[in-house]
Amino acid sequence: MIPGPFEPTWESLRDKWTCPKWFNQAKFGIFIHWGLYSIPARLNEWYERHMYTSDAKWHTEHYGPPDKFGYKDFIPLFTVKKYDPEQWADLFSRAGAGYVVPVAEHHDGFAMWDSDITPWCAGKMGPKRDLTGELAKAVKKQNLIFGVSSHRIEHDAFAFPAPGVPNDEFDPKYAGFYGPPFKDEFNNSNGSAAFQGDWLARIQELTDKYEPQMIYLDNGINGRPYDEIKLKAAAYYYNSAAKWGREATLATKDVAYLFGSVQDFEKQQRAPKWIYNAAGWQVDDALGSTWGYTESPQPMTVRGPDSVAREMMEIASIGGNLLLNVSPMGDGSIPEVQQKSLLAFGDWMKTNGEGIYGSRPWVRMGEGPMMPVEPPGDWKGGSTAVEGPRIAGHRGPAPSEADFRFTVAKGALYAFGYKRPAQEARITSLALGKALVERVTLPGSSAPLTFTQAAESLVVTLPGSDAEARMPYALRIMGSIPLGAS
Repeated sequence: MIPGPFEPTWESLRDKWTCPKWFNQAKFGIFIHWGLYSIPARLNEWYERHMYTSDAKWHTEHYGPPDKFGYKDFIPLFTVKKYDPEQWADLFSRAGAGYVVPVAEHHDGFAMWDSDITPWCAGKMGPKRDLTGELAKAVKKQNLIFGVSSHRIEHDAFAFPAPGVPNDEFDPKYAGFYGPPFKDEFNNSNGSAAFQGDWLARIQELTDKYEPQMIYLDNGINGRPYDEIKLKAAAYYYNSAAKWGREATLATKDVAYLFGSVQDFEKQQRAPKWIYNAAGWQVDDALGSTWGYTESPQPMTVRGPDSVAREMMEIASIGGNLLLNVSPMGDGSIPEVQQKSLLAFGDWMKTNGEGIYGSRPWVRMGEGPMMPVEPPGDWKGGSTAVEGPRIAGHRGPAPSEADFRFTVAKGALYAFGYKRPAQEARITSLALGKALVERVTLPGSSAPLTFTQAAESLVVTLPGSDAEARMPYALRIMGSIPLGAS
């Protein structure tokens, strides 16, 4: 451990940690799932687990039996000849991101950096490059915040082979890579002291080598049995950040950290559904249909920029950040369809981001047929680690011209409309008597728009637009409006 203001106790984290100012200002980040699993590009980023269990037949047909061609044998194929971290960082900057968080180690246990702790890493095998370090330099060169993600805590019981599946996982030569695994419930928080110590050492190495301002930890760290080791990790990390003179944060799910972490929700359907004024929280969600790049059993699909923009304004309207995942191919290239969606969203953020970056929720998150009239029972969001009651799905109405989300930024109220009307926008929350509107403009413009405040709504006359019809639009509204603190 290193000296500093933080001790490995909950009381110390409670009293000394504060959410970084950069976090709310950034609002939008990029997550990256890329690793050995991107080579077979099959099913999802859990390929190692599948090849030794439910998908052994497919693996055998395409690569050979798992005892002859094990997961380790993908390492020599992982040459990443098209990996260009400068191009990645430029893309993420143009997409409007404020921070970038690559997965430094997934459940498969292959370290994507040049490690001094394990030879089973990208710096010593496969590409023989410090993939994480190269990206860290490129991201910081773009003046973006750099973070890392570690999912190693789930490695121990991740890929135990199914009965009858031949495998290489218990060969002593590969014990440093496979564990070896043991049979137990996934994420059961009972790794050995040696396993926990190795996990801590890797977190410390990532901290020392790359000075990340965010460390994201996945569900495996959630359980209370790991409190002692994860408090040591937090104290080491935050004392290191104090030494660097930079604000930093952990990002964890559920109640993994009682204090000292921004809360992360996996996918928007598990996110809060009402204004959630926590110190800091984010939603990690995928641009594609899988986290890691996949081609089989069907090609992954990719969301359009309109979908990302709607999610961004919805999350911002209730106080959160969006950490959007991209899925590079095994050769290190980011597919063009993903790049096009990111760049189109970045163009939208160039114009409308003034109502997103550094924003806070208004007194209400929105209005229109899509808005619930009161907080739903699960308004604080859900956890991927806890099995909850199954609730029948309900398909709400399609977005209409009457649907808006609100944010407050830079002394103005921003109304994000889901669907731009041909001529007039109507906002019932700003009807005559509810607010005194003095000026309405479009983001990126100072030209005033014609408006009237009627008894039923604020009516704004909109100019013609060349913007993509599917994309949301925004209005900047000034006046004596109950904005709340800004």
